[in-house]
Amino acid sequence: MPRNVQVLIAAVNQEPEKLIGQMNIQSDAILVNQCEQYKTETISLTNGKIQVFHMAERGVGLSRNTALMRATGDICLFSDQDIIYEDGYEEAMLQEFEHHPEADMIVFNIQVGKERQTYHNAQWKKVHWYNCGRYGAVSFAIRREKLLESGVTFSLLFGGGAKYSAGEDSLFIKQFMDKGYQVYASPVTIGREAEGESTWFEGYTEKFFFDRGVLYHFLYGRLAKPWAFRFLLAHKDKMCRDYSVKQAYEIMKRGIREGAGR
Repeated sequence: MPRNVQVLIAAVNQEPEKLIGQMNIQSDAILVNQCEQYKTETISLTNGKIQVFHMAERGVGLSRNTALMRATGDICLFSDQDIIYEDGYEEAMLQEFEHHPEADMIVFNIQVGKERQTYHNAQWKKVHWYNCGRYGAVSFAIRREKLLESGVTFSLLFGGGAKYSAGEDSLFIKQFMDKGYQVYASPVTIGREAEGESTWFEGYTEKFFFDRGVLYHFLYGRLAKPWAFRFLLAHKDKMCRDYSVKQAYEIMKRGIREGAGR
């Protein structure tokens, strides 16, 4: 039975004690704070210890990997600075892992605004390759020993602060599943996303579609083009206002070609 949860937080220019309070952290955690200095510190809570690593390098994938390399918890929960956790989240997560020994990783519910919502787990179910891309990293809870065994880490090419604007979470979960590990979705809600502007999302721009095309090459290989077209058709009312479906598809195909040429 897993004994504890350790939250691995990626943040930018934050005051650690203030942020920990805002997030309602009630367990052990590692906070990687991208700022303009290098420093480490430890914050003690009634029910947990927070290790803080201040670093000048940029990139959410780098921050997540930095925290992961230092993690000691039985269950690692990835997080961002705009997540606010429910009281008792640690116990709720530990119970899910105890009740489901078949799960190497569990995707929990995080409440987000309707405009940004990509999923809601209404029941316990297995996650498959064709729907794993809808889940964000802040919903990922994983058995640390299984993750270390897999050798999977976060890409440094994708995500906030990297060359391509998003997708490090989709690559992470897909690579973990490709190694044969079992991922399930839980109906348990452990927190919510605070309202505010995204640190990376600037609208459905040319860069958004191009970067998505690069990501689709790595996610789907030879199926990248049909899946890109399917993606655009499914979301055309929301995404294709400044660009038609045809124009967005051509941009995504350019991204797919760039991904294939890397």
